[in-house]
Amino acid sequence: MIPLSLDAIATVVGGRLCDVPDAGVVVTAPLAVDSREVEPGGLFAALAGERADGHEFAEAAVRAGAVAVLAARPVGVPAIVVDDVLTAMADLARMVLGEAGGPVVVGLTGSAGKTSTKDLIAQVLPELGPTTATVKSFNGEIGMPIAVTHLDRGMRYLVLEMGARGVGHIANLATIAPPSVGLVLNVGTAHVGEFGGRDAIARAKGELVEALPADGLAVLNADDPLVAAMASRTKARVLTFGVSPEADVRAERVTVDTTGRPSFTLTSAGASADVTLNLYGEHHVSNALGAAAVAIGLGADVGKVAAALSRALLVASGRMEVTDRPDGVRVVNDAFNANPDSMRAALKALAAMSGGRRTVAVLGEMKELGGDARDGHTEVGHLVAECGVAVLVAVGGQDAEALAEAARDRSPGLRLLRAADRDAALEVLRAELQTGDVVLVKGSHSVGLEKTAGLLAQPDTSGN
Repeated sequence: MIPLSLDAIATVVGGRLCDVPDAGVVVTAPLAVDSREVEPGGLFAALAGERADGHEFAEAAVRAGAVAVLAARPVGVPAIVVDDVLTAMADLARMVLGEAGGPVVVGLTGSAGKTSTKDLIAQVLPELGPTTATVKSFNGEIGMPIAVTHLDRGMRYLVLEMGARGVGHIANLATIAPPSVGLVLNVGTAHVGEFGGRDAIARAKGELVEALPADGLAVLNADDPLVAAMASRTKARVLTFGVSPEADVRAERVTVDTTGRPSFTLTSAGASADVTLNLYGEHHVSNALGAAAVAIGLGADVGKVAAALSRALLVASGRMEVTDRPDGVRVVNDAFNANPDSMRAALKALAAMSGGRRTVAVLGEMKELGGDARDGHTEVGHLVAECGVAVLVAVGGQDAEALAEAARDRSPGLRLLRAADRDAALEVLRAELQTGDVVLVKGSHSVGLEKTAGLLAQPDTSGN
């Protein structure tokens, strides 16, 4: 966080200081909306949510080290009182960007792969200059301002995820942190129930390239027709990526080894170099190409980009996170979230890394599919059969049952187990797993299978 005084912040966000003994006190750490995540010298934003009101945690945040609270009313501790806390957070983010000296903002969006790709970009762009990126998956109207406040002076590139749950959301985020580079990964089925269809998702994701300046760079997936069509929606220079021969930055000779890790030859403008990723799943090839295209479009050398991609490591948890237990069981934690597209990618990765071992898929329900829920779960059930999964643990209610029925219909020899929730799933797995099994754990975030995967990955889960 760039050091800023309370009075300077109050002026920019249109607030008044309340219970502040010294208006010159400096905020030196980022915003936080969870009092348990406050850093010493930080600023706590008291948001009122459906389950809790942040104003009730103002005192705890100050005890934890917050200099002050960004609040909608006096809270009995040092505060900047504003009309709307969320608007003030956006104003503060704009202030931080200005104070940082105008780093190049790289915005990225897509239905799947945003966080993994953001982490890859953050490990490739340092070839060109100091880089910072979105913290965790902070990519919405609350999270993105928090991410921006992690910025320090001297950063040349700021990489920001931009998520959306409806048309207009990304356009709004682009007013907070105007991008010079916009990367669109894909248009899939995540949140399709909220958007009302893939065409609406495409309209929303395309707002990113519409926000780019004429001297900016739009990086588009040539393998996704809905993304490729966004070239007509931007005045910026367009650079495409994919396995398509027409892509400007492309992958050739893609292979996947027996552990599930992909390799390919990165090619652009006549130059090429080999890449072997430390990530699991062929779907990461597209993510890596998107990261490579951003760096190459900004002037990076193809060979250096390939080397950086080959060194890059998994950063975010719950996304194809692999743990090998001492008893030979391999746990693949991909439980951060799920939709039919990401389920397909994960199941294909499970099949690729089996190496003749028994495969177990622990699949929770996919939320936010709206009227497509039953069809989406049926599709995933068919994928379970197509990928040769030996054991399916379907977690949840009616949608999980639809998934299970579809899998059983296509694969009569499948061993099918049911669990009502994440805790029941853990008990089922403790009784079921055998030495050498490869276990994929995946479901929507609200199902909570990340906790199941974490406990499952511990060396002794038998309770003995």
